[in-house]
This record gives sequence, C-alpha cells and structure tokens, in this order.
Amino acid sequence: MNTLEIRDLQVRVADEEETGILKGANLVIRAGEIHALMGPNGSGKSTLSYALMGHPRYVVTGGDILLNGESILGLAPDERARRGLFLAMQYPVAISGVTLYSFLRAAVSARRGYGQRAHESDGEHRRSPLIPGREFRQEVRAEMAKLEMDRTFLRRYLNEGFSGGEKKRAEILQLALLKPEFAILDETDSGLDIDALRIVAASVNRLQRELNMGLLIITHYQRILNYIHPDFVHIFYEGQIVKSDGAKLAKKLEAEGYDWVREQFV
Repeated sequence: MNTLEIRDLQVRVADEEETGILKGANLVIRAGEIHALMGPNGSGKSTLSYALMGHPRYVVTGGDILLNGESILGLAPDERARRGLFLAMQYPVAISGVTLYSFLRAAVSARRGYGQRAHESDGEHRRSPLIPGREFRQEVRAEMAKLEMDRTFLRRYLNEGFSGGEKKRAEILQLALLKPEFAILDETDSGLDIDALRIVAASVNRLQRELNMGLLIITHYQRILNYIHPDFVHIFYEGQIVKSDGAKLAKKLEAEGYDWVREQFV
C-alpha cells in the first residue's frame, strides 16, 4: 500500500537563528485515507506543508519524509510532484505572462512523463515534450465544467487578478489534472463562499475516491470537514502533533476553541 510517512521531522527557516518551527512531527498517511490537521495560528501547519514539498526556505534539520518507503528529502519540488505529491497552497502566487492553460499543460506533461519520452526518442522521430493539445483541451474543459469555471480562465495569467475563491478553484483544477497519490490542501476553504466550498469539496471527494488518494487537509475550522469527512483528525501545536482522534475531535475544537490545547500541552 502506498504511504506518505513523516518521521520525527524537524524544520527551521533558512537564514534565521530562531528555534526550529517543527520539533519532531510524526504522521503516516496511507492510500485512501483522509487526515485533517488542525491547530492555532503559528503552530507550524503551513511550515509542514512547505517542508513536505521541498520549499528551499524551510530547512530540514532532523527526521525524514518517506514516499512509498523512499526518502524524498534529496528531491527538488518538481521531482516530488512527478512522484505523486501535490500541494494546494494557502496563498497561490501570481505569475504574469504565463497563462493558466500553458502552466497546466506543462505541469501535466511533466507529471505524465512527456518530457522524458521526448528526451529518449531519436532525433528523426523526436516526440513533443507536451501532451497533445487537442487531448489536453478536452480533459481540462471537462474538469473545469465540474468546478463550474469559465473557459476564459485558461487565457488569463496564472492567478493574476484572481479572487481568493478563483485561486482555490484553480488549485483544485491542478489537483484534478495531475492526479497525485497524495495531496496536501493548505487552508483550501479560505476565500470560498458556501456555494464554492460545496463545488470544490465535491471535486475533492470525487478525486479522492477515484484515485484512492491519500489526503491531508490543513485547516483552522470545522467548515470544510462538513463536506470532506476525515478518517483521522490531528491537533498540531508547537511544531508537532499532540493529539489524534476521529472526526469528533474537530467538533470539539469548533465548540471549545484551542484554549484547552494550550493549557494541556504548554
């Protein structure tokens, strides 16, 4: 069974002398499981997501990250993505001059190995490093329809001028096309109204079932968990998981907040 394993992970911010942000995080996510990670601001949840994807600003000082039993610490972010890891970012960046269509086609082509196939073919019969345009257009339009996204989005520059909700839909569109083995959704519910949240959650649920995908949902609130039902809920505090339980733990946090966590695990 495919697994994403976080082992005693310790992380600090590059060029900062302060104590590390992650202080021994441990978690195992198996194929088909849905995990929710909840915790107060500043507890290190987003740091964990960036460390998993290999963001260069976050330096791993101890522990390991294993994808299907193999350490990925030495891999660049793009190689981690090729191997089936995906991050829907809390604050997606805008890239002027690169259309959403061009970005998606290049990313999907890399994930599916088109660049490698082109490299391995001989010069006389060299293959394109990109997925055929007609095939890709059919696929991307089908997924956009499920997310109720207008096709004109494909001509816009990546995230430039997008509302918060539009950015999050674009992230889930990437998820649908890249078809990862494991996905991390970092505050995907922020910026979404109720209708948009339902549409996004329905797509995530469908993909999770179809791909038997392992899912880690990072959130402050119960709201998204009303639509995407976790198998496990974990409380993240001071750089590590301090408590794990079922869905009832999220409801307790929604009702009582995090004060009891601070008192119990100070």
